[in-house]
Amino acid sequence: MEIRNIAIIAHVDHGKTTLTDALMKQNGMLGDDSVSMDSNALEKERGITIYSKNTSIYYKDTKINIVDTPGHADFGSEVERVLRAIDSVLLLVDAAEGPMPQTRFVLKKSLELGLKPIVVINKIDKPASRPHEVHEEILELFFELGASEEQANFETLYAISREGKAMRNLGDESSDLSPLLDLILERVPRANLDEDKKMSGQVFNLAYDNFLGRLAVARIYSGKILSGRKIFVKGEKGAREGKITKLFSFEGIARKEVESATAGDIVLLAGIPDIYIGETLCEDESVERRPAIAIDEPTLTLDFFVNDSPLAGREGKFVTSRQLKERLERELEINVGLRVDFSESGIKVYGRGELHIAILLENMRREGFELQISEPQVIFKLEEGVKKEPFEELIIDVPMESSGKVIEKIGLRRGLMKSMHDSGGLARIIFDIPTRGLLGYRNEFIIDTKGEGIISSRVTGFREYAGEIKKREAGSMISMVSGLAVTFALANLQERGILYIDHATEVYEGMVIGNVLKGEDMEVNPCRGKELSNMRASGTDEALFLKPSFVLNIERGLEVINAGEYLEITPKSVRLRKKYLTGVERSRAKRGEKS
Repeated sequence: MEIRNIAIIAHVDHGKTTLTDALMKQNGMLGDDSVSMDSNALEKERGITIYSKNTSIYYKDTKINIVDTPGHADFGSEVERVLRAIDSVLLLVDAAEGPMPQTRFVLKKSLELGLKPIVVINKIDKPASRPHEVHEEILELFFELGASEEQANFETLYAISREGKAMRNLGDESSDLSPLLDLILERVPRANLDEDKKMSGQVFNLAYDNFLGRLAVARIYSGKILSGRKIFVKGEKGAREGKITKLFSFEGIARKEVESATAGDIVLLAGIPDIYIGETLCEDESVERRPAIAIDEPTLTLDFFVNDSPLAGREGKFVTSRQLKERLERELEINVGLRVDFSESGIKVYGRGELHIAILLENMRREGFELQISEPQVIFKLEEGVKKEPFEELIIDVPMESSGKVIEKIGLRRGLMKSMHDSGGLARIIFDIPTRGLLGYRNEFIIDTKGEGIISSRVTGFREYAGEIKKREAGSMISMVSGLAVTFALANLQERGILYIDHATEVYEGMVIGNVLKGEDMEVNPCRGKELSNMRASGTDEALFLKPSFVLNIERGLEVINAGEYLEITPKSVRLRKKYLTGVERSRAKRGEKS
């Protein structure tokens, strides 16, 4: 049987998972409509792909292995290693939005590896669909990214993945995705060519099973891999022996145990507990090691601490530094975009962006962990005596009436406008901006554009330090007492800023309960009730109304946290607090900094 290996790459929400689900359903691999490639609880809630996943379908006596990749720039390390294991990519582009930052990112990676993409212009049923203009934009992008003549001569299909339809030309009649599958068989090179050579493969993903331990997802490049056989594993630390105890092939999203797999196939194997991404699997020591998989370096860093607040230990099952360390060590085995520095003073975590860190923290809190984190900081580098910091390309789509405010705000954050054009009342503006300038801006952007703007970015590399960035930082509203917050006190405090808590929320001294618009920290008493007396006066018994509070979740907390504060994360709560809880301790720390 012939094998074809493809990956589906695209920007967030351009329809990768919907297309993959439709392909599986039409080829008998999805019995239940509710089953989807986005199987993780966080993926279902957010509607985005976070972890790359494998599936396979059978079409005209050919096995097609498909890898669904994440569309967010923070998970770029997932995309990079997947592209090494396949022979072609389906580049999905929204027929209304056109190429976006992640489209550029994933396309650049695939062109550098010499892959020839098949372009699928998706969502052509949208009212704002403009497939002809989008096709021209994609062609421009190919040339801009240095595509070869052969790569730029790409095949284009048009699709409505929600309805499971694809067509070679606009206006063609189509009832399924067979035009796409036929094109894959025509254009994607056959993968199982070197079956008679010695076995070699490379690990490009990891998984974990409670019974089997660490599992490796690998592409077999030559020869035949057999279950129960000894193999050599070559990595940065040299060669070592291992034994495959279980071997699985993919059928739909299920895995099926097999005795052997041939060149070109993608398999899951168990039995090698210390295996890592990028390592080469060999039949014997004479087989050459495959090139290592390079991963984009982190751009943000923050500290993880044990939760020591007055409300610590009430909700979490895992609260000690040893448990925190073990959990992060497990995460490092599968999350290649993450780096962790375990030192005596604490745990320093390095990540690809705010969402990358937020997903890790959300998974940890759901598992029962309690912890505190510091304010995220950008990673600076010193190269040949020059201080450098990460920069991002920022693409913003906003209504024309909001564009002035957005340009002004990003200008204050050292963003440099590269281009701007109007498309039917929507302005598309492209900026170069330091990652520092983007931290904490997304929520402000939603308010400035009344929720009608789209913001997306991708890291473009390290450049010279852009200088000081003045953000309009709000001050913190700090509780000076412990107890239950009451409506009487909160009704007065909501006039001074934005509250993070509601009536009857338990607070403690040093907890940040809101922000102050004037920019100075303010100590308040949210537990002060109404003075009761036997005197009556007109106006004193009026009903009090509280505005909806700005409820903190992990991402919002990462945006509003200031220096000298910690974000306290427990299974049921997210709180903001000062590093030093009492006013006396904060004054003492401030004097120490000055001296």
